[in-house]
Amino acid sequence: MFRGQFVHNIDQKGRVSVPARFREVLTRSDDTRFILTPAPFDACLHLHPLSAWEELEARVAELPRLDPNIVRFRRMYLSAAVECDLDKQGRVLVPPQLREHAALAGELLWAGMGRSVELWSKVNWDAAMTLSADEAETFRQAVERIQI
Repeated sequence: MFRGQFVHNIDQKGRVSVPARFREVLTRSDDTRFILTPAPFDACLHLHPLSAWEELEARVAELPRLDPNIVRFRRMYLSAAVECDLDKQGRVLVPPQLREHAALAGELLWAGMGRSVELWSKVNWDAAMTLSADEAETFRQAVERIQI
């Protein structure tokens, strides 16, 4: 499971270090391959271990092929996915089209989301975490059901 938040910088070539704790999760199966894909509703990227991604692909393959929302999801999420590897320094090269989608430059934030990871520009993360009073109340009501 991926847990925690970690701030790293992206270099001029588009490489960013994957946090050591996340690398441990990725390498438990001796396979450092994973998927990066643009989040459909946020300016960030999702990272999935390859095995989890393949399970997601299988579930999506079972969905109605002609449903317009499923077709759009496949186009936005599945077709934009890029298979990546860690280099010897524990970094990933983020392709330009994905850097552009998530506005990745300077400080980035890795956010562990349990089975997956989100990669944000630190500026966009901070903005996404800022809630108005109305949004905070709606959020509070929604998460009360979780009973944390």
